[in-house]
Amino acid sequence: MKVVVLGAGLMGKEVARDLVANDKVEKVFLADIDVSVVQNFVQQLNSEKLEAVQLNANNDDELRACMAKGEVCVNALFYEFNEKVAKTAIEVGVHSVDLGGHIGEVTDHILDLHEEAKAKNVTIIPDLGVAPGMINILAGYGASKLDKVESIKLYVGGIPTKPVAPLNYTRVFSLEGVLDHYTESSKIIIDGQLTEVESLSGVEQVYFDQFGVMEAFYTSGGTSTLIKTFPNVKTLEYKTIRYKGHAEKFKLLRDLGFIDKENKVQVNNNEVKVRDVVREALKKKLDQGDQQDALLLRGIVSGEKKGEQVTYEYETIIIRNQDDYMTAMARATACTIAVVAVMVGSGVISDRGVFTPETIVPGKEYIEKMAKRGVKIKETKHRSAIVKW
Repeated sequence: MKVVVLGAGLMGKEVARDLVANDKVEKVFLADIDVSVVQNFVQQLNSEKLEAVQLNANNDDELRACMAKGEVCVNALFYEFNEKVAKTAIEVGVHSVDLGGHIGEVTDHILDLHEEAKAKNVTIIPDLGVAPGMINILAGYGASKLDKVESIKLYVGGIPTKPVAPLNYTRVFSLEGVLDHYTESSKIIIDGQLTEVESLSGVEQVYFDQFGVMEAFYTSGGTSTLIKTFPNVKTLEYKTIRYKGHAEKFKLLRDLGFIDKENKVQVNNNEVKVRDVVREALKKKLDQGDQQDALLLRGIVSGEKKGEQVTYEYETIIIRNQDDYMTAMARATACTIAVVAVMVGSGVISDRGVFTPETIVPGKEYIEKMAKRGVKIKETKHRSAIVKW
């Protein structure tokens, strides 16, 4: 199969690296507005399978021509492009997957294209990063093993292995995206009712081997499509994992208006967006060079199965090795979307239309494929008899 990868940022390059190593992939076209970045990567990888393409994704004609080169498109652009890429995929008749970004209902708009995609014999799966993405697939897999799903609790965090004060955090993906997740409200289900809660709230302690006690708190976008896939559960929530004290510090920045998109001030007669200044200042503080990072993930899916109360727990801890070219977050993200792209292109996923990861990606096969890429996902089953009075 031929695959087009849009965007030659960190994730795009690592997706291309994964695809080039796959025997089922014949050709990979890596496209970016800065073609010199792609050409340097092509030289570095030194594979005849990989070809550089210059692309201005804002140019509709260029985007159509680029996507038409492949049978499957992997969208690694910023999530503001997701709906446009999905519509273009339907237009040119290619399958498409993206890294997600459930801010501003972007994914909902893509899901509305289901009938159009089905009519063009195209499969589109949005939200294939880590959260949403990996966590959705695992939640769907656990739910598929139950007769009735009652609770889904999800915890994910990308963190430095050696935290540096005061924020104890390092950038593992777009800082703009992080700030969006910290300022937008979080949609969750509590006591069977869909509700919105303030991000950075609901702080609780969670324990992970090698890291000890961490904190987890609500952030936007994590539940993504799960709230529509499982509307009848009693509990459905997503929390981001950080070192203790992180939420309080960023809540202060938010409450002061420092990361509000709309906050503007006059400086020397020039209008300045406060968030832009804070974001650039934070980049310097959060740039810890080629530091080791780790990804912590836990998904807990509970419900009934044949008269028993059953819980499936999925957990992975990915720590970047000193000689690893990929961050832990990049490995989990890039491998997830690359695995699913190949599943679509090779016919493992054959249904046509627009689907959420939790409803279409086969969990067992996904876990097996990720293990081959060094991402070990542990499944633990707990059960107890249901007592009815």
